[in-house]
Amino acid sequence: MSNTAFGNAEATSSSVEVASLGKGVKIEGKIYSSQDLHVDGEVVGTIELPNHKLTVGPHGRIKADIKVREILVLGGVEGAVQAQEKVEVRSAAQFVGDIKASRIILEDGAYIKGSIDIVRTETSKPTTKSPILNMEQSRPTAPNFQGALPN
Repeated sequence: MSNTAFGNAEATSSSVEVASLGKGVKIEGKIYSSQDLHVDGEVVGTIELPNHKLTVGPHGRIKADIKVREILVLGGVEGAVQAQEKVEVRSAAQFVGDIKASRIILEDGAYIKGSIDIVRTETSKPTTKSPILNMEQSRPTAPNFQGALPN
């Protein structure tokens, strides 16, 4: 484990470093990170984590415009969120603002107020045509039982 300017960086099971803002930390301004970020403190401003995950812990409070790969909300978020992949809002969380993402997961009991815009990416569309089955050629013929039946 090593210390960063944001707090402790923890190695997860997949060896991804995560910067952390503890409960007693308050930041006003812009956060830009090239690694995952876990917030249990308070952030007011903007947060940009291109290609990374933001986790808002149960004590986290964010009032910001957010651009991330994905976000997991366990605490409170107020603002616009743009996620390249997914937004997940858990049952004890509160989210007020607009969401723009490819996927969204809302757990039963989560509070959400705002708009949701599901964005379809070009890669999710099928690129090949499915083969056409000709039903006339593949129709089985019925066996002839005419001679097998008694008169």
